[in-house]
Amino acid sequence: MYVVATAGHVDHGKSTLVERLTGTWPDRLAEEQRRGLTIELGFAWTEIDGRRLAFVDVPGHERFVPNMLAGVGPVPAVVFVVAADEGWMPQSAEHLAALDALGVRHALLVVTKADLADPGPATAEALSHLAVLGSCDVVAIGRGGDLEPVRRALCALVDRLPAPDPAADLRLWVDRAFTVRGAGTVVTGTLAGGTLRAGDELELAGERVTVRGLQSLGAAETEVTAVARVAVNLRGVDRDRVRRGDALLTPGEWVHTSEVDVAVRAQGELHRELVLHLGAAAVPVHVRPLGTDAARLRLREPLPLRIGDTGLLRDPGEHRIAAGITVLDVRPPPLRRRGAARTRAAELAAGRVLPPPIARASELRAMGFPLTGKRIGEWVVDDAALARAREEALSRFDEWSSRNPVAAGMPVEALRQAAGLPAAELVPAALDGTGLVIADGLVRRPGAGLPAPVLSALARLDERFRSQPFRAPEADDLTELGLGARELAAAVRAGRLTRIADGVFLGPDAVPRAAEVLGTLPQPFTVSEARRALDTTRRVAVPLLELLDARAITARTPDSRRHLR
Repeated sequence: MYVVATAGHVDHGKSTLVERLTGTWPDRLAEEQRRGLTIELGFAWTEIDGRRLAFVDVPGHERFVPNMLAGVGPVPAVVFVVAADEGWMPQSAEHLAALDALGVRHALLVVTKADLADPGPATAEALSHLAVLGSCDVVAIGRGGDLEPVRRALCALVDRLPAPDPAADLRLWVDRAFTVRGAGTVVTGTLAGGTLRAGDELELAGERVTVRGLQSLGAAETEVTAVARVAVNLRGVDRDRVRRGDALLTPGEWVHTSEVDVAVRAQGELHRELVLHLGAAAVPVHVRPLGTDAARLRLREPLPLRIGDTGLLRDPGEHRIAAGITVLDVRPPPLRRRGAARTRAAELAAGRVLPPPIARASELRAMGFPLTGKRIGEWVVDDAALARAREEALSRFDEWSSRNPVAAGMPVEALRQAAGLPAAELVPAALDGTGLVIADGLVRRPGAGLPAPVLSALARLDERFRSQPFRAPEADDLTELGLGARELAAAVRAGRLTRIADGVFLGPDAVPRAAEVLGTLPQPFTVSEARRALDTTRRVAVPLLELLDARAITARTPDSRRHLR
């Protein structure tokens, strides 16, 4: 399907042309029919040479320009209508300014009422104005004249349109909402990208909604692919919850923002308070210029926007299009510091709008940035950010290690926070090339030695163990040597001590030496016999024997004696 909007001055024949092409008069309101004036958006459709065309007929009167913009916003092509007997008119100019600002570059000029006046002058003048949209075919027709040239030109117009992406994230701008008895709330819009299916769960105004049914061109459908005019029946949604300018969205794939930086194509003085028209939405904004060709817009209410979106700024007080805009950044940096606005203006002028250095891939895609950095799980990290994180991680690890010289290692979570990384899964990448490793939730440097004071204390213990290998030092002895809990744990990890029980430590070879001594006893043997053979106290003998049991060096008999296995 192809969707085409109309544009042009009031009474130049837009609705009449749509009716002649489709057989449907697009003005549906009683007031429109009574006054002979298009007020709201009208819709009609037809098929031409195998091409299904839907028309969005817009008002031509200046009082209803906001309605016109709601219909044209999501539409890729336009039929511009100029009457031969009146030629180019003020509202023609405002409609053209809107189309130019919105970036519409596919147009067909239809000069109507060619039976009332020579269409040549009106055609020449209109083409001189429409040149801003690019090349434009022209058809002149009289009242009741042959429409075949118009149909051929329409086919040529839509055949030039770029193919939409059927897999794109869905954003259906609502241009109309109403209630159907027995069905509930129905919204309509132009599906510019993506695919819509009955049963889909979508997001509307921050809440999840379900598609109960679909229609396109008056027929029920189970699936509709862009580009298309669609009517969506929403299950369980109150009509009062929906208004023009809302959007049905793929859940979780869009950034709602109330502040954006935009490129500006100004068409006159840019006042501070204007209205942003984008899609079918119209939102008052405060404009802060950033240089000559950019601005920051503060929206009165957030919209689901992406980088590259086009819209326009309108001055409703002066009834004019003030500027076309293209969204450059949907999460711009704050401008609090002195000179920040000037720096930002230079960045925008140079096209240096960069994505966050570390962000989830889904967040970047929702903002409209390409995924060009290094992928780490669900994250995208640029090389410079990864280098900075690596440098920071190494520096913070060294600082931590100097404060905790005998610790097993720095907790991964502590390093993550110190390095400013948003997720633990990024820590291994930040440590790559630093020589640091992760084990058991700790970051450590392999082969790191014990501090000199600890080594000195252990040397003194080694002397004691040489003559009395099974006499564990008392707590006071360990304290006097400067061996606290952390130092002792580090010595055990380094293989310099064997932990027998809480507060009980022997030399590194205590277990094999004990097995050797116990092997000289008659088997089986009692705890007392083992204690005497080892020349130690019960405080050491009991847990040492239990350790030998646990390592399957000894085994207990039913009478609580032991023997070597």
